[in-house]
Amino acid sequence: MFYALAKYYINSISSLITFNKAEKFLGIPLTTVENFSCYLTYAYLVFFVSRFSYSLKEREKSPKKVYCIDTGLRNALGLSSSIDYGRCLENIIFLELKRRGYNIYYWKDQYGKEVDFVLQEGRKITLIQVCWDIENPDTHKREIRSLLKAMDEFKLQVAWVITSEYEGEEKINNKTIKFVPAWKWLLEKKIQSNNI
Repeated sequence: MFYALAKYYINSISSLITFNKAEKFLGIPLTTVENFSCYLTYAYLVFFVSRFSYSLKEREKSPKKVYCIDTGLRNALGLSSSIDYGRCLENIIFLELKRRGYNIYYWKDQYGKEVDFVLQEGRKITLIQVCWDIENPDTHKREIRSLLKAMDEFKLQVAWVITSEYEGEEKINNKTIKFVPAWKWLLEKKIQSNNI
């Protein structure tokens, strides 16, 4: 059961999960899922990220995003024959943010718009969206719409999109969205509000 749960999480990287869903999927008791999930986090095999909210109750009640310590495990244990580059890239960015010591959350509104990472340092908030192929028009529209909504909510003027290769900058309604390739971002030491 422990191995099955670990495999379930590793196959679900960069996705929203709940312990109740894992319980139903695997057919094991909820308390066992909760205990095993704790063991997996203590062993640094998987990590859970909460939805951003100023309410602790809301954070705890919402689904979590799951990430794995090594995307190679996901590819080795994956059920699919193809690699999901978008999910793997998001997992890589999460690991680097964790290594840099950020308080990491995700953001989602009641209409399903989602931003991959909300970084909180005291009162300062930084938004990061991760997108493998931002040059696809449909993907671009969806990702930017979610980012702009979150920027409005947090009253931010600048946000980031980490991509596979694309680099650039867009100004929309007095807001700036900076696009940076993952390789370049990974070489940087720290995100700063105006410079990356």
